[in-house]
Amino acid sequence: MRGGTSNGLLIHRKDLPKDEKEWQPILASAMGSPDNYGRQLNGMGSGISSTSKVVVVSTSTRQDADVDYTFVQVGIKDGSLDTAGNCGNMSSAVGPFAVDEGLVHGLKSGTDGEVTVRMYNTNTSKLIHSTFSLSADGKYENLGDYAIDGVPGAASRITLSFLDPGGAATGKALPTGSPVDRLELHGKSIMASLTDIANPGVFVLAADAGVPGVPGDVHPDVLGADVEIMQRLESIRQAGARMMGLDPNVQSVPKIVMLSPPTREAAAEGVNIVCRALSMQQAHKAVPLTLALNLGAICRMEDTLAHRVAVNAGGKESIVVAHASGKLEVGSVMRGGRIESALLHRTARALMKGDVFYDI
Repeated sequence: MRGGTSNGLLIHRKDLPKDEKEWQPILASAMGSPDNYGRQLNGMGSGISSTSKVVVVSTSTRQDADVDYTFVQVGIKDGSLDTAGNCGNMSSAVGPFAVDEGLVHGLKSGTDGEVTVRMYNTNTSKLIHSTFSLSADGKYENLGDYAIDGVPGAASRITLSFLDPGGAATGKALPTGSPVDRLELHGKSIMASLTDIANPGVFVLAADAGVPGVPGDVHPDVLGADVEIMQRLESIRQAGARMMGLDPNVQSVPKIVMLSPPTREAAAEGVNIVCRALSMQQAHKAVPLTLALNLGAICRMEDTLAHRVAVNAGGKESIVVAHASGKLEVGSVMRGGRIESALLHRTARALMKGDVFYDI
């Protein structure tokens, strides 16, 4: 299935071994990893982080959830399975998959034909509500007129509400207790906001990171081809991970995001902040969705780097983020300094259904 600007395999939990330690050779082979050529030509992946993903879904036994799901990032070259964080884009595919596969019991649609599936993400131990339309036969209605940047065409809208998203990996929205920290790097330093909302992120100013040219407008291919800047960004990410109490060798979290203010023209069109992100040491073609949620929330948190560079964001529940493929609107509800929920809209589509072969 495609979920947002990612795609990957969605698999029933019952079809995999009970012991998750036995998943690695199955899921890695199915995706075509390990692959030193970086193409995943021998499997279902396509050589980039946003398409080397698996989601494992089952009916939930929790009172507050309909389904449980585990997100798995498959290492392209080494075939490792990374379950340290969630994927917001693939989360948008979970609700439709669960309904169509009969994993949700007692589901009733509203007068508008919409349903809400309550999903528990095992990676972050967080609840997410997914609201979308059903067709007359009770299946997910894919057809619609909602479009998202980075995906051609239009489809029906899926609304994701991430409940109490703060502290997904560290237990606190500000793991260090500070909106800005100084990271030391081989005798040099850089200011960063280390925040954990939906997923942990290391947010730095693109200009401080040494991105050449116009930092906010750098193309992912240009960024990815600059070996020196990519190594520097990985060093910054690892330093931020250590300060957050996370394993710097885990690639999926935290991710690093570079921030810039919008141009005057972009601000006039409603853009509040510009970002460029890395995922699994690759320049992301858009922006990881959980990091966009994180960014939308910290634009409203006093003294973070995002709050300092965002334009016209004061008092707004929705923030417009410009990324490498277009724009994305993310919302957050805050009460008494606490983030109650983070919200955004996505689309999803089933691409195929059948058997995937693997070698072990």
